[in-house]
Amino acid sequence: MGTTRAVILIGHGGIPKDYPGDFVTKLKRLESQRKAAGVPMSKEEHELDQKIRLWPRTPETDPYQAGLDSLATHLQSLLDSTHFSTAYNEFCTPTLSEAIEHHIADGAIDITVVSTMFTPGGSHSEFEIPQEMAELRQKHPDVTLTYAWPFDLGKVAEMLSEHLKHFQTAPAHK
Repeated sequence: MGTTRAVILIGHGGIPKDYPGDFVTKLKRLESQRKAAGVPMSKEEHELDQKIRLWPRTPETDPYQAGLDSLATHLQSLLDSTHFSTAYNEFCTPTLSEAIEHHIADGAIDITVVSTMFTPGGSHSEFEIPQEMAELRQKHPDVTLTYAWPFDLGKVAEMLSEHLKHFQTAPAHK
């Protein structure tokens, strides 16, 4: 049986540098139309969404994914023996739902999701993630799904202050 506890670090997701721009434009247009009309995702939008999520990536073509992976490695080393993975709001895989379903299939019954998006007001962190988790809670009532958000902005400010001190005492960076 797999672990009973899991943590998922969710990031925004980035567009690979070598991904065709006209596909991104079309995907964003379809997404905008869908949201304005309040209808489910069309087959065409779903296909474009899957195409960008499954696009082959390297640290050179998708530095965002490489950065999230690096942050995940650091965070995971600070967490005891909790099962850990990453997920993305858009452009990359796995999605939050996919990551949660994977952990549940592996035996997790207590899953905590933490976002890299610290500030309030963002559509992903404030609306989309909570909505997706609410749907998954209904689907899996025996699993505890916790969203570790919003952040304590005082603690975020402290972290940023410590980070700034390094740059204020080091030689100028360009």
